[in-house]
Amino acid sequence: MDTLLELIPTLVGFSGGSGSGKTTLAAAVQKRLGGHRSVVLSLDAYYKDLSHLPLRERAEVNFDHPDALDVQLLTQQIRQLRCGQAVEVPRYDFTTHTRRPETLTLQPKAVVLIEGILLFAFDSIRSLLDLKVFVDVPPDIRFIRRLVRDIQERGRTVDSCIQQYYATTRPMHFAWVEPSKEFADVSVSSEEKVETLATLLIERIERL
Repeated sequence: MDTLLELIPTLVGFSGGSGSGKTTLAAAVQKRLGGHRSVVLSLDAYYKDLSHLPLRERAEVNFDHPDALDVQLLTQQIRQLRCGQAVEVPRYDFTTHTRRPETLTLQPKAVVLIEGILLFAFDSIRSLLDLKVFVDVPPDIRFIRRLVRDIQERGRTVDSCIQQYYATTRPMHFAWVEPSKEFADVSVSSEEKVETLATLLIERIERL
């Protein structure tokens, strides 16, 4: 048996602004470690269900504020994974801002990689992480990446993306995301080659 699997799972957190590349980096680390001993958990799955609101009001919710996330469920499931228990991860529909009826069963692995823009904003979550990685990148690159993602993957329009960026994403970044960088154990730039960053992080994870 892999010696890592005999230990308490190692929890690695990836945070950074929207479009910083934290999801890509977490996926690269997971690929290098292998699916047999690592798994990725995304904060995007834990947005609160807004099915009780009219569709127009759902779109006006500030999704870049900590209150938009179901922190209680997220913290509970991270603790379960740390204890070696499987969890039922919600599946969020960004086009309707609601949770889908089905869930995704996530099995605990030796290394659990958790990523999200507000990950380090919650003390209850920070205290569970063994390694905290902040992914930094210039604002213009983050905006372009976010614009492309929201149009291609979330059915958004260019105008709605720009309006949301000015109304909530940018101010919330300075209010919550940027200040949380002080809690990171290591800060990296996604402008560096992702393969190089993944290799360096895996070396550090192995030491843990």
